[in-house]
Amino acid sequence: MIEISGLTKALDVLCPMHLLLSDTGHVVHAGPTLQKLRPDTLLVGQRFLEVFDLKRPRTIKTMQNLRDTAGVKLHLQLRGFARTEIKGVLVPAPLPGMSILNLSFGISVVDAVSDYALTSADFAATDLTVEMLYLVEAKSAAMDASRKLNLRLQGAMIAAEEQAFTDTLTGLKNRRAMDHVLARHVEWGTRFGLMQVDLDWFKAVNDNLGHAAGDHVLQTVARVMVEETRENDTVARVGGDEFVIILPYAKGSATMECVGQRIIDSLSRPIPFQGDMCNISASIGVAFYEPTSEASIAEIMDDADVALYASKHRGRATLTLYDPSLRMEAKNLTAPLGR
Repeated sequence: MIEISGLTKALDVLCPMHLLLSDTGHVVHAGPTLQKLRPDTLLVGQRFLEVFDLKRPRTIKTMQNLRDTAGVKLHLQLRGFARTEIKGVLVPAPLPGMSILNLSFGISVVDAVSDYALTSADFAATDLTVEMLYLVEAKSAAMDASRKLNLRLQGAMIAAEEQAFTDTLTGLKNRRAMDHVLARHVEWGTRFGLMQVDLDWFKAVNDNLGHAAGDHVLQTVARVMVEETRENDTVARVGGDEFVIILPYAKGSATMECVGQRIIDSLSRPIPFQGDMCNISASIGVAFYEPTSEASIAEIMDDADVALYASKHRGRATLTLYDPSLRMEAKNLTAPLGR
């Protein structure tokens, strides 16, 4: 007759998640991996149906019912914390009145390995679960690496796109970005005000104090314009000392004049640079885009430019709202303007 000790030693190696059950349904021996699932509870001596819930077949209520299902796939669940789903099959043991119930995690093995800190040593050497776990881990590592690579690529694309729309000296939008914003507002049917801003006497700063002073002035001008406009307004540097400000949903000329005058007042104050003072001012031309009109963006830009030209001829540090009469005025003013 086979001795229990010899049988259980063999089962511990071949089926580390097995139970040896008596004819009364009590656990005579539990495989080492199965015992690891309940380290604080000694499974030996426990009634099988008090340790496990049988999900299928649902007709099993007694040990005799369980023995009658020999060879049938069982669906079980451990009672208590971490109610792990387990699959099993029962066969008669080569010992009088005893049965062997071999168990496995099935598709819940990944969760079980994490829940119970299992390693390859907790599975039979021939169990394909180990290979599957290696594949899952490799797939997880590959997916994680792919996700990180995608995030880096997305970040690089965003950074490249942001750089393509940004003036590197001032951090403002550039002409390309301005064209994009204007096209978007036209597509949305947004009414907006448009300011053409040109710096007065900027060439004198570059000529007398050098380009480093000029760069400092441009950066200061950019900061002032951002501070004097709203978050949803667009401030763009479109040339050496030329700027465009787009103010969506501007209520009227009073709003534009208020914003423009604040910019003019701020830029009329001397800008210190390495012990010298940089004296500039700003001339501004303003035009409005009406979605109901047939005017193009190019025409609105030209209207603002005409108004800017008028500001230059009216003494600089001035804001002028576009009016069609300004075009005739511009034709009559032929004297060149200094920068």
